Amino acid sequence: MANTIEYAKVFQTELDKQICEGSTSGWMEDNAARVIYNGGSEIKMPKMSLKGLAKYDRNDGYVNGAVTYSYETMTMSQDRGRRFRIDALDVDESGFALAAANVAAEFQRTEVIPEIDAYRYSKLGESASITKTYTPAKSSVLSTLIGQISEVREAVGGDGELVVTMARSVYDMLMLSSEVTHSIDAGTFTQGNLDLNVKTICGAAIIPVPSARMKSAYTFSDTDGFTPAENAVQINWIICPKDAPVAVSSLRLIKLPSLIITPEQNQFADAWDIDYRKYHDLFIPDSKKTAIAVCKAN
Repeated sequence: MANTIEYAKVFQTELDKQICEGSTSGWMEDNAARVIYNGGSEIKMPKMSLKGLAKYDRNDGYVNGAVTYSYETMTMSQDRGRRFRIDALDVDESGFALAAANVAAEFQRTEVIPEIDAYRYSKLGESASITKTYTPAKSSVLSTLIGQISEVREAVGGDGELVVTMARSVYDMLMLSSEVTHSIDAGTFTQGNLDLNVKTICGAAIIPVPSARMKSAYTFSDTDGFTPAENAVQINWIICPKDAPVAVSSLRLIKLPSLIITPEQNQFADAWDIDYRKYHDLFIPDSKKTAIAVCKAN
């Protein structure tokens, strides 16, 4: 039993790292440091309210201004899971760790990461206050993009770090456009513990995303993954301040107290059982929504 507990700890650490670094939306998890999360499905999001400047009076001095600082409790809506069963005849205890690690890592790479990305981008796009419909073309994609970046800069009111998440098909068109030769620069973008080399426009990092993960809405099946919703449209790109989306996730690779269920403990099969459960959600503070832009295909 001690060995299975250690397996679980190692797997969970490595899988958390894979999610953050392998997901194109992993940078959103960097913002989770400002929320309170103690496990389970609830988080506490900080809310602050301040008053603007007031007239200074030479006799009475300053006008008092209260600071309202509170926490809003929110619930993560995405509670997803899957059980994996590895037959005892396929692996013994010495080979279980490698087999289980390979299964879990491949599951996350091919199923979990695409679903999490798709959910986050659809929700972020839905929250945008600046919207546009546009059919991308080489002759106009750069000018259209710069126009929306300018709108976001105006809404932000400063030069904070912006992120452009862009469907791969549009990104490739942008890179081939004759407009870009004087406008695209190389830059560094931090995601988790990684420093990524990215393209930048007007100081905004551009993150290419598989087009299938950039739809306006998805259906998340009760039994098998996710698909674009019937009314979904393609998102060309989303522009937002880097600190706007707050992605929170909790991986329960195995259920306590059983942890990884060994063949000896398994009442249903001569096999190892691994229960994978993932809580996650994306939260966008109301004060940030005015500085989020989305461009959808016609």
